[in-house]
Amino acid sequence: MPASTDFLNRLSERIDTIADHYGTPFHIYDEAGIRNTGESLKQAFSGISGFQEYFAVKALPNPRILELMAAMGFGFDCSSIAELRLSRRIGARGDQIMFTSTNTSLGEFEEAAAHGGCVLNLDDVSLIDKVPEMPDRICFRYNPGSRRTGNSIIGNPVEAKYGVSHDQILDAYRKARDRGASRFGLHTMLASNELDYRYMVDTAHMLLELVSWISSELASPFEFVNIGGGLGIPYRPEDQALDIQAMGLEITQAFQAFQNTNGYVPAMFMESGRYMTGPHGVLVTRAINRKEIYRTYIGVDACMSSLMRPGMYKAYHHITLPDRLATDTSEVVDVVGSLCENNDKFAIQRQLPVITDGDLLFIHDSGAHGHAMGFNYNGKLRPKELLLRQDGGVELIRREERLEDYFATLEFEPDQLPAA
Repeated sequence: MPASTDFLNRLSERIDTIADHYGTPFHIYDEAGIRNTGESLKQAFSGISGFQEYFAVKALPNPRILELMAAMGFGFDCSSIAELRLSRRIGARGDQIMFTSTNTSLGEFEEAAAHGGCVLNLDDVSLIDKVPEMPDRICFRYNPGSRRTGNSIIGNPVEAKYGVSHDQILDAYRKARDRGASRFGLHTMLASNELDYRYMVDTAHMLLELVSWISSELASPFEFVNIGGGLGIPYRPEDQALDIQAMGLEITQAFQAFQNTNGYVPAMFMESGRYMTGPHGVLVTRAINRKEIYRTYIGVDACMSSLMRPGMYKAYHHITLPDRLATDTSEVVDVVGSLCENNDKFAIQRQLPVITDGDLLFIHDSGAHGHAMGFNYNGKLRPKELLLRQDGGVELIRREERLEDYFATLEFEPDQLPAA
């Protein structure tokens, strides 16, 4: 079900004290849950030599969270200068970072090459000549064209801006080899919040078949394949969780079959973000207003700038009250924030226990693409982030934004270009 019962129970026991001390709203993450998920991921793919998870930094770009990932032996999937610097800030270097960006600028290439470099994953054949210095090892992001994806976030790969097309992929490696690359990897990213593990198994088969063809054409084995991320989490109570053990077993069998046929086997990488942290975060907010017009609206002190997925994607996030049961007297309400936008809603016509001003609400599964997707429309400021540690303590891992942060970019030296 959304969020882990254990996390919610531990959080509920202390939530009044935590909320009084830190003030609301805030995102709070569960260290124990994150570590347990990481260990289960490693166990599921333990049969594949060289398995490596590269945590998708975009999901939860906080150095304290990245430290947890590094402690589990994970690397980092980055797509911007800021994400590279965050990863390096906690000590990641070289092969511990994979850099995948789209429409990559010269400055981004230079940052990727700095401080010992990283695994460079190119999104387009046009970028081959734009890399200032081609590294020895190179990877390409593959777009297979028409293929079922099952969700609107990724959509049909034919319409996606990402990746190298099938008819370009072999020449891409040849051109990279001509510029000095001699070690190769292959990557794709074709899922978002996928709960059917068989789709990920099919993705692994597709990449291995492609590697078999390309490596024979190049007369060069591949060092790794990266099946991407997109592993889903059960946002709704009725959703079935992804069967990570079955996924691991069947993908391991695919890699073993590849070795039997080809005489070698590449390592396997993946770049889970949401799966690693999503269920292990909660947005805690307080009810501050009740409005009765054509509907009943519960106004809270968080808004879409703290969690934009419901407004942007019409995504469902489960909501509970720490001191109420689902069986308590309930009513149908919209839970809304204070932005001057009608899609600033966390829940629409949701059956919830009766809520009054001052009540605390848990908005579940904010551990990925929650704070990270925040913004400042209406001058709203993003909330603080907390970590519920394994020892039961609570740690501030990012302070809330302040008005001086919002106005900081208005402090600059005058710079005017005279009229021609």
